[in-house]
Amino acid sequence: MFGRWLGNRTNRAQRTSPLAALTVPPSAGVLSCRVLDPVNEPVRGAEFAVSDVMGRKVVGGGTDPFGSFMAAVPAGDYRLAVSAEGYAPYRVSTTVTESGHASLGDVTLQVTPPPQLPRPGDWEIEPMHSSIAFTARHIGLARIHGRFNTFAGALRVAERIEQSAMHVVIDASSIDTNVKMRDDHLRSADFLDVDRFPTLEFYSERFVHKGGNRWAVTGALTLHGVTRTVTLDAEYLGLGNGMEGETRAACRATVELHRDDFTVSWQTMLAKGIAVVGSSVKIELDVQVVPKG
Repeated sequence: MFGRWLGNRTNRAQRTSPLAALTVPPSAGVLSCRVLDPVNEPVRGAEFAVSDVMGRKVVGGGTDPFGSFMAAVPAGDYRLAVSAEGYAPYRVSTTVTESGHASLGDVTLQVTPPPQLPRPGDWEIEPMHSSIAFTARHIGLARIHGRFNTFAGALRVAERIEQSAMHVVIDASSIDTNVKMRDDHLRSADFLDVDRFPTLEFYSERFVHKGGNRWAVTGALTLHGVTRTVTLDAEYLGLGNGMEGETRAACRATVELHRDDFTVSWQTMLAKGIAVVGSSVKIELDVQVVPKG
């Protein structure tokens, strides 16, 4: 009786072992760790990447809701990198043996201070080192990339950054996909109708800190004569100095727009019912601002 009980207990332990969930070839082993913050709470969704001695990525992914990850890899020497929003990257070397389990235990990430914000006052977009680009689907397969070549913008930074304001004006006729015939069509009444609506404008008075260097910038976008509220998903990159010692602040931002929301609804279909132009457009901004004047 006791033998059967001990045997069943052993079988249960084997079934619940974390290694039982992995199929590990004889020439491989297992690498694992748990990622914690400075107060020992798990960091879910932290990104990890395992690279070999040549720097080639072998496996990567994100931690589970408990901050853990486990991966089967060929036996050998590896470099593990762990990163998460708002934390300093963590790197360590380890060796995985055949049929072995290389557990790094608990890895504690250290909080990184957010980048210094721009000082209060008036700033303006520096167009030579900024870009406003877009991506649209074509025939349901490929992506067409383009940009606006002419734009200007002003940023008024308040004492409380959340109360700042921004105004950007884009010359609609400066749209550029590197194909003249397509650009002429995009400028026509089928799309932007630049003769009637020569500019696109974005105005915002709502800056919301989402943690770390992430911000949400919500405002009114006027495109094709229609105004809609949109929110930019922004990443603030911090302050730096240009070639002449001038102070610069930089950020990246993205937003997805649906053409029908702005009555830019021209469409034609292929024989198989596939739209020539996708219904949404992804906007990507890389912006540097400098103090005005």
